[in-house]
This record gives sequence, structure tokens and C-alpha cells, in this order.
Amino acid sequence: MTARLSLAVRYAETDAMGVVHHSSYVVWLEAARVEWLVRIGLPYPEVEAQGLAFAVVELGLTYRQPARFGEVVEVEVWLAELSSRALRYQYRVWRGEVLLAEGFTRHLCQDRQGRATRIPPAIAQRLAAHLHRPD
Repeated sequence: MTARLSLAVRYAETDAMGVVHHSSYVVWLEAARVEWLVRIGLPYPEVEAQGLAFAVVELGLTYRQPARFGEVVEVEVWLAELSSRALRYQYRVWRGEVLLAEGFTRHLCQDRQGRATRIPPAIAQRLAAHLHRPD
């Protein structure tokens, strides 16, 4: 399953040249990922209530075109990989039909002490049901 989250570019997200600062994309990816979890019926607070976190351990982004203040962008997200302890999301950021950026985040399931742990079966099953490999 893929999900798309629409966002209006805020002035605070731009640099002195009026272009969205590269760090803003990281925040957008997180917003899309959290929304994806809601849409599959696994809100992140439910994960945290079980004493777990999906810590970001790797992130990669390739910037293709700039976004600017006042534009509307869409962040497309999907779960591309799932293992017993880790997940990997893929992203594309669009302005209409124009690809602005693409990337990934890799997450490790951790307990409250920050130790790597297995993803509980009930959560793993929900995630596995929504693995997606688009074109």
C-alpha cells in the first residue's frame, strides 16, 4: 500500500533563496510515515504504548528539483522491506507530476532501553500485509 500526504510549503521551510531547505524533507518524510501507519490501522502511539519505537538508523535522499514557498507537494510513502527487527520505507516527493526528491529510511525496532528487539508478531503481521513494491 502506498499513501500520499499533501503539504503546503511554509515560508519557514525555505532558505534565503526561497527554495525548500534540504532538512525540511526529513520532517515531511516523518509526517508521511506516521500518516501511513494511521492508514493501515497502526497509529504510532499504539506502537509506543507497547514499549517500542522504530528508531531511524539510516536515511537517504536524492534531490531532483527544488520546491518553493507556497507550492503544494505530495509525499508518497510505502513499506518496501520488513525483517524481524527492521523496516525500510521508500519515498517520493512530488509537485504535481514533477518528481522533486526520492529516498528511504531504515528503522530498527527498539525497546524502552534502546535495545534492538524483534517486532512483535501482531505488529509484524499488520506491517507485512501492507508491504509494497511499486513500479
